[in-house]
Amino acid sequence: MPRLTKLPWIPTEQQWLDVLTVARHEPIRNRLMLALAYDAALRREELCSLRTDDLDPAHRTLRVRAECTKNRMERVVPYSASTGVLMSEYLVHRGTVSRARGPLFLSESRRNHAQPLTLWTWSKVVRRIALAADVRGRWTSSVGGTVTTRTRRNGESYIVLSLHSTRLEAPWAGCPTWCTTVAPRMMRQH
Repeated sequence: MPRLTKLPWIPTEQQWLDVLTVARHEPIRNRLMLALAYDAALRREELCSLRTDDLDPAHRTLRVRAECTKNRMERVVPYSASTGVLMSEYLVHRGTVSRARGPLFLSESRRNHAQPLTLWTWSKVVRRIALAADVRGRWTSSVGGTVTTRTRRNGESYIVLSLHSTRLEAPWAGCPTWCTTVAPRMMRQH
């Protein structure tokens, strides 16, 4: 008996551009996190668990440690030159929050200043961006879920941003669209 699988909702090109327009006004940390999640197809836990020593800016790669991955296998993934520019800007900014080695993404709130960013904080950021862009996808009852996963459909690769019940999908980062459209739009501020 064939198993039916419901495909993820895919926003229109305009909806995706609306998300990017909203993301452009986000702080550098959030823009970098979104770019890395998209570029390297990182899941929420993988993204939030990145450490400063996982980065290799010279080769534009980052190490995803085994303890953070779904299949418990370490991997090294590349990121684009555009994301590298965001990374450089963020590392300068991060130095003003904390000079300590350790978690890459830090909270800047008064209550949790310089503490590692939690999965739930990142989930709230993605949800806020999606709602501000007025992008409402297929709503589900799941509370958690990954922020990004890869999927293939009709020979095309797509990246899926999934948060609680919001899913956004766009062409996979390996295509020119990311380098020429998505990342530059996120790098521009106000």
